[in-house]
This record gives sequence, structure tokens and C-alpha cells, in this order.
Amino acid sequence: MDVHAEKVLILDFGSQYTQLIARRVRELGVYCEIHRPDLPASEIRAFAPKGIILSGGPASVEAPASPRCDPAVFELGVPVLGICYGLQLLAKMLGGRVDQSAQREYGPAEVEVVRSRGPFASFKKGELLKVWMSHGDRVESLPDNFSAIGRTPSAPYAAAAHDFRPVFGLQFHPEVVHTPQGKEMLKSFLFADCKLSGNWSMKGFAREAEEAIRRQVGDGKVICALSGGVDSSVAALLIHRAIGDRLQCIFVDNGLLRDGEREQVESLFAGRFHVPVRTVDARARFLAKLAQVADPERKRKIIGGEFIAVFEEASREVQDAQFLAQGTLYPDVIESISTKGPSATIKSHHNVGGLPEVMKLRLVEPLRELFKDEVRVLGRELGLPEELVGRHPFPGPGLAIRVLGEVTEERLATLRKADWIVQDEIRKAKLYRELWQAFAVLLPIQSVGVMGDERTYEATAVLRAVTSLDGMTADWARLPYEVLERISSRVINEVRGINRVVYDISSKPPATIEWE
Repeated sequence: MDVHAEKVLILDFGSQYTQLIARRVRELGVYCEIHRPDLPASEIRAFAPKGIILSGGPASVEAPASPRCDPAVFELGVPVLGICYGLQLLAKMLGGRVDQSAQREYGPAEVEVVRSRGPFASFKKGELLKVWMSHGDRVESLPDNFSAIGRTPSAPYAAAAHDFRPVFGLQFHPEVVHTPQGKEMLKSFLFADCKLSGNWSMKGFAREAEEAIRRQVGDGKVICALSGGVDSSVAALLIHRAIGDRLQCIFVDNGLLRDGEREQVESLFAGRFHVPVRTVDARARFLAKLAQVADPERKRKIIGGEFIAVFEEASREVQDAQFLAQGTLYPDVIESISTKGPSATIKSHHNVGGLPEVMKLRLVEPLRELFKDEVRVLGRELGLPEELVGRHPFPGPGLAIRVLGEVTEERLATLRKADWIVQDEIRKAKLYRELWQAFAVLLPIQSVGVMGDERTYEATAVLRAVTSLDGMTADWARLPYEVLERISSRVINEVRGINRVVYDISSKPPATIEWE
């Protein structure tokens, strides 16, 4: 069965939770896409959605410049679910009245079920549901043929439904974890009202993606910048399954990798999966360019520019290549879509940014429909080992931005040893999969210490460990004291040149996950 035959369209009105709506829908086995809110009716019909979700948003529907959807959305005969701003918008556009709420609701609330219909079909009348509110306006009167299916003391129409058609609205956010039964509400809408089968799966996606790659590439050759990260690894393996040895991977060892990274990539791809991989040893070249450079932005630009130069040189040896594989993910695509205008240029992937323009190659982007967690699922489906599929994100500039100040071979070696200990202890404590990232940072400062009977004056290492869902926000991880103690003790005792370990307890925002 075509896994794209059943699609849900999400119109994005600017909510911080829009991507979360899409992820929840896909978790339920339904393919969906996010598009700009003013998508014309002709494009909506061409998309052929089985259901439409109107997201939340920061604007007031009463503001003159607030975003609107095409009125035809409500005339297509397709089930519609409005969330927060989406409810207010459908109420306003269909003849109801929206006004500023006398009491704004931000945070937890309880909605009383008035009627078991639509998203509330599986709940009983009178049942109290814990939900997450975030609104300043509220619906004061519903359009004709609409009635309340849920209410709170301050929002009499906290949930509403058309009496005869599958058009619904929720004032709260069912997609967030703070609405415990939100997934059940989305499930009712998708399967009872949209009558979807939930056949979206990574196995089906992999099969269709391989066919799409073959159609696009034909008899051509593809070059792939293989970094050893999750995105490029999954993309490379998927393309190799589609076209075999007409894929040539190029792995650039820039000297800024973690301990054993080069050997792992070569062993896994060239050895286990028989993917053509050429390793370019450019360690000396990158370190020479980075000599005496301390500014983080200069580091990034030097590394990015040098990567393009090295990769382009290596690519010249691949005869008749017409395509460049790029690990663009769906969030990259979404970020380019304005809630008030058409799509802009998709941002460049951090490892191969600028390459398509320089090399005049056409892009192959087999992952551009997927979120990061879906890429991991696809990687498992393709047979990639868990140590790679579940790997923490690693920055494109590598250890250069974790060695604060000047990057030297000696300082990189010191950081590698410290970082290896961090990874080892986190895995031993069975905490690796609970964390978004955990790593060491080497500071350009020294402090006094005592080892044995001798005074030391050595470097300081920072331990950084965070939890996150998507990297957009992050909280510092509450690691057990005994884990912190083991890491600190091992780093100070085993890594020559470090005599002090500190733990970063900053969240994002206001701090960033990386230090540079």
C-alpha cells in the first residue's frame, strides 16, 4: 500500500508546538505535512488530505493582519480540527464571535466533557480531563450548527463540534505531554472522523524512498559526505540499497573527531555494509588553518570553508557524478516556511553547506520528510547498529568548538581522552539513551591543584549533560552524584593536563547546549 495515500495536512499559524502536532500524528501511524496557513484551495486539493489540522499561533484572530486559511478549507468535505488559535479562527471565519478572555489561561486546566463527540468520542459526559491551556482570546459565541463538547469555568467553549459535519475545535493543546489524554483525542479524530488506517511505517517509507531514489538518479552516480553521524549514515545506507556502488561516500578526517570515530565509520560502512567509502586524511591541513585562531565564529567559517575545498578535491576523482546526497531533515524544511508567506530556501546541512552551488550537483535528499526520531527508527529498519543509531548529536565543526580558545593537536588529544571517559561512564550507568547529549569541554584556563605532594597548574574540563526532545530547548541533566564523582575522579587521574572538573548546570535558553 502507498504509505502516502493517506495524508493529513497541518496548516501552521506559528505555534511553538506545530512540529509536535506532526510528530504525534506520525506516532499514530499517519503521514502528515506542515504547510503555510494561507495555502490556496487548489494546492490543498492537489495534496488530497484525508484530514486538516489548524495549529495554534501567537496572534489574535481579531488583529487585522492575523493569518487566515483559505475559506475553502471548510467546504472541501474533509474533517477539520482546530487547535487553540485554530479553534478561534474557525469560529471567527464561520460566523461566531471571539473576544479577549476576561481571564487568560496559561498552564494546566480541567475540561469537563459536555458531549462524547469527535476528539472526545472515547470520554464520558461529565468526565474531567487534564489539559494544557495557552490562550488570551476565547470563543464567546459559536457559529450556527456548532455546540460545545467541552468547557472550563472560564471557557464555556473549550471544545466545540459541528452538529452534522466532522469539524472540531479545541481551545487547549492535545499534542503536549501536559495533556495526558491528548493522544487519545488525536486518535479519535484521525481514525474515527478521518477514517484513516494508520499504515505509515518506516518499512513502507524505506521501500518507497528507495524507489524514489532510483527514479531520480536513473543511471547516474551520487556522492555522499559521510560524517558518521545519524543523518548522513542513514541517508548513505538508504541510497546504497537503492543504487548500489553508484554511490561513492567520502569521509573527511579533519582531525577534530572523537576517539575511534574514523575507525568505526570505515569498519561499519566499508567492512560490514560494503558501501564504497574513501577516507581523506586532512588532519594536518585543518589544524594548520586553525593555528592561533580562538574566535568561535572564525573557527566555524574556517572549518566549513576547508571542508568544502577538501570535499570538492576528493569529488573530482569520482567520474561523471551528477548528484550530491544531503541529510536534510523535515525540521530543516519547516524552518524555511514562513507562517505569513511562501517557502524560502531550505537552509544548508551543517556538513555540506554550500557544496551544491560550488559543485553544480543536483541534490538527493531522501530524509527530507522525516523528523530526527524517525530517522533513528529508519536506521534500525536498515540494520544500523544501536551505537550509531542512538548516537548523541555531534556538531559539524567537531571538537574544535569544544576546545575553547586555540585548537592544537595537544589540546585535542587531552579533550578526546576526557570525552571518552564521559561517554564510558554515562554508558556504564545506563544513562546514555536518557540524555540528549553528554560531552566534555576543555577551557582555556588553568587553576592550582595538588597531586601527591606536588602543586599543579593545569586545565579545567567542563562536563555538559542535557535532556531534550529536539534540541530546541534543553535542561541540564540531574546526573547521580556517584556518576559525577566517577567521571571527575577518572578525568583528573587518567588525563594528564587536567586537574579540575566542573559541571555545567545551565539550561537552554538562556545558555546554548554547546559552549561555542
